[in-house]
Amino acid sequence: MIEASLAKQYGIRIRQHSDMPWAEFCTLVAGLMPDTPLGSVVSIRSETDPKAIKAFNTDQRRIYNEWRNRRAKAKLSNPAALEQEMRSLEAALARMFGGDQVVR
Repeated sequence: MIEASLAKQYGIRIRQHSDMPWAEFCTLVAGLMPDTPLGSVVSIRSETDPKAIKAFNTDQRRIYNEWRNRRAKAKLSNPAALEQEMRSLEAALARMFGGDQVVR
């Protein structure tokens, strides 16, 4: 996807530029627009508007769900980090609703 996106947006065949500095490559990738293959996937994965998500077609929904599942599995694979996130959420909710301590 990166190669196709660079070719579409910049007209660059990256395999023909073996001497391109890493920093320049990173800059080009960071500037990819949503109308490129990689930009499209990034846009789908980062969508937060429920109406837009509901309007996704089959392929967009597959990309979105695969990304969410991958992120969920990564979080579940580290119980200590998940527990810390839950404590932070509980504390934030307690502050929001006037409580100063979380009951366990």
